[in-house]
Amino acid sequence: MHLPGGILDLFGDDAVWSDDHEGRSGVTLRVTNPDGRFFVKQGPAAVAEHARLRWLKRWLPVPDVVAFEGDALVTGDVGWASLERAKAPVRAARMGEVLRRLHLIPVEECPFDERLDVKLARVTARVAAGLVDTGDFDPDHAGMTAEQVLDRLQAERPAAEDLVVTHGDFTPGNVLAPPAGEPVLIDLGALGVADRHVDLAIALRELTGPGEREEFLAAYGLQPLDEGRLSYYRLLDELQ
Repeated sequence: MHLPGGILDLFGDDAVWSDDHEGRSGVTLRVTNPDGRFFVKQGPAAVAEHARLRWLKRWLPVPDVVAFEGDALVTGDVGWASLERAKAPVRAARMGEVLRRLHLIPVEECPFDERLDVKLARVTARVAAGLVDTGDFDPDHAGMTAEQVLDRLQAERPAAEDLVVTHGDFTPGNVLAPPAGEPVLIDLGALGVADRHVDLAIALRELTGPGEREEFLAAYGLQPLDEGRLSYYRLLDELQ
C-alpha cells in the first residue's frame, strides 16, 4: 500500500501494522496505536465500500468510517469475532436473521446496481484480463477453465431476477457477532440490488455442518429455494 499522507498521519509513528486478521477480503491491514485498532483498505474496493458503508449505516450495523482519503478507507475495529468461530447451529441462525433484515430493505432505496447485467460484464472483463484463479474453484467446478464457466453462465442465465439488497459475499467471516446484540456486516464492496440467491448461494455453500442449512433457512424464512439459481450464482462466484 502507498497510503495518502493524511491517512499515515492519523496513526502516528508508533502504530503497529499487521495483515494477521480474519474476515476481510482484498488487501486489508490492521493498525494498532494508543487510540485503538483500525482496518485500512485501499483501491477500487475501498472506494466502493466507503459509499456502501455510509449508505447501509441507516439500515443495519456496520463499522464506523474513521477516515477516507483518495482511494484509502479506514474503519474502526468493532472488536468482535466473526461467525466463523461460532458454534454451527448458532452461526446458521444468526446469519439467517441478519440476511433476512438486509433483504427486507426496500430495493428502491438502494443506489447500488449489482444486477446480473452488471455482474456478467464485470466477470467477462476479468476473464479477458486473465484475472481468474481457476485453482481456487470449488471441487465440483474443478478442471473447468474460466472461459468454460463464462460460457455456461451466459447459456444458463436465469430468465428473471428476484431482486433485493444483497451483501454480495455473505459468508460467516463477513458477519461480526457480539455475545448479545446485533451482528455487524463487513466487506461490503459488492453490496447492491441483485437476486437474493446471490447471498443464499454463498451462505449455503459455507454452512455445511449438521442441521445448519435447516437452521439458516428457518431463520431467513424462505421456502422453497430455487435450486437452479443457487447453482447458477455459486458458479458465478467462481469468476468474481
